[in-house]
Amino acid sequence: MHMQHSRVAQNVPSQFPGGDLRAHSVHPPCTAALPQDYHMIDKARPAPQDSVMTEDTDDILTLLPARLKEARRAQGLSLEAVANLSGVSRSMVSRIERGESSPTIATLWNLTRALQVDFAGLLEAGETQDHIDVLRAGDVPKIENMGQGCRIRILSPPEDAGGHEVYDIRFDAGGTLNSQPHTRGSMEQLTVLEGEIALSSGAASDRLQAGDTARYAVDVAHSISAPDGPARVFLIVKNA
Repeated sequence: MHMQHSRVAQNVPSQFPGGDLRAHSVHPPCTAALPQDYHMIDKARPAPQDSVMTEDTDDILTLLPARLKEARRAQGLSLEAVANLSGVSRSMVSRIERGESSPTIATLWNLTRALQVDFAGLLEAGETQDHIDVLRAGDVPKIENMGQGCRIRILSPPEDAGGHEVYDIRFDAGGTLNSQPHTRGSMEQLTVLEGEIALSSGAASDRLQAGDTARYAVDVAHSISAPDGPARVFLIVKNA
């Protein structure tokens, strides 16, 4: 169940339990949804020297991942949009936001220009304010045309698409969600919140009651259904 989705319901999974969603993706070109006053990187303005930050900036580097992610989310931009605007690869932007890579000065400059944030302010070492990211019920992205008799809510953030994905799925009586194999080694964990579920993974099958949890491979054909009445499940997808 691979995902590519943006805030609210702009992007949907590239591969979902109900099949390949690439044809259903509504991911717009990165500039389509940008504010009218949004600017691309100013190529006429010289970029800073492409040197790696020194160890004197260790404290600053600990702040960068969270601050860059906050700036991107404040602009409502996906990782891909930032990559296109900044010239920094999507994978590198993701690694920097996760704190797995330290950006060069030139890379950081390009990112701050793309995000329209103050370079010096972003680097300023100070206390970050505690906060809680809340996605209100009415703003949760939904997929209502996958499978039969089921409604899917995407609970995981857009940047987790293709990695660790979380869904809330409601089934009508007789509803079913059939899926093609995912990447080898991918797994799902399903917890039944309401009703009864019939689950299959390859040649294996089982019945689950409310409160039951199942873990199973999804690199084979698999399906979730509610043959006897309405049901609701909490689904976690761990893509390999």
